[in-house]
Parts: sequence; structure tokens; C-alpha cells
Amino acid sequence: MRKTKAFKEAVAETLAELARRGVTFAPATVADTIEQQITTVSERLGIQVRSAWRYFDASATADRLATSQASYEESSNEKGAGQAPMPPIDNPELALVLAGVPDSLAQSGGDLYAVIINVAVNAWMAGHIHGEDGCTGCDGSRGNVGHDWEARMRMISELQPNITKWFDREVWTAAVNDAGYTVTRR
Repeated sequence: MRKTKAFKEAVAETLAELARRGVTFAPATVADTIEQQITTVSERLGIQVRSAWRYFDASATADRLATSQASYEESSNEKGAGQAPMPPIDNPELALVLAGVPDSLAQSGGDLYAVIINVAVNAWMAGHIHGEDGCTGCDGSRGNVGHDWEARMRMISELQPNITKWFDREVWTAAVNDAGYTVTRR
């Protein structure tokens, strides 16, 4: 379905409609939504996929996506959820996560997916430790520092990593390049 002219036009039209509304979505998200809509229409009406396109409306799809995003943002703001706060720029754990990216690239043979998973897991654990210090399900899982965020930061600092250098984009990019990789956009 995704290789058809109708599909490509539907994605382009929906993205244009979203842009008119001042809403930004990744093209892949729009494509997934459209594929799901067309497949659902085809299945529910018992018609072929190519016939389901007559029921597609880019403007209506953009309206639903925009409404969905606005609803999410509103509910996130009400409950105090949403974007997590950034740690201080000199956070030692964040520095260690950043420092691990070039090594992870080298160890994985340049597998960016593996690197992202590694960073995500480390960030998830750091957030869990910081945000849920009282988690009873994690007893004994963090070594000597347990659930104490401050103790964890002291422990990492005692390792004396060069924290500030990993917050310099040029230093980080040079380390990635030294690992034999570059990140380029196509």
C-alpha cells in the first residue's frame, strides 16, 4: 500500500493540512495513521484497499490528528506530565551517558538503533532512580547507594569523570568521529 501513488499523495496532503493548522507530526506517524485508516475501512466494508481510498479525506485526518495532539497536550499539562525536566548541565550521570555513545557506536559496529536503546535504558534508569526513590520493587538493585539520588551522584562524581567535556558538542562529535562514525542526514 505504501508504495502506491494514492498513499504518497494522501501523506503529502495530510502533512500539508497539518501545516496549515500549525501542527507538526513526523511523516512516518502520518503514514502509519493513514495506513491504519485505509486498512480499517477496507476490512469493515469488506472492500479492496484500492476502493477504500474513495473514503479518505486528508482534511478530516489532519483534524483528528491535531485534535488528538491538542487533547494529549492538555491532559499532560493538567496532570503535571509532559516533557521531563532537564537535569543540570553538570549532571555527572548525564555526562556518563553521553560519554558512552561513542563507545557504544564502536562496540555495536555503528548500529544506531542499539546505541539509542542503550541511551534510552540508561536515561530511563536515571529517571527512575531520581523520580521514584521509594520504589520498593527495586530494593537491593542499585548497589551500595540504593535509592538515594544524591548518594548516586556522589558515587559517580567520586569516579572523577571529566564531566564538563561531554557537554561540549564538538568534543562529543569528535569522539563519535574517532570511533569511526559520522552522523549525516540524507
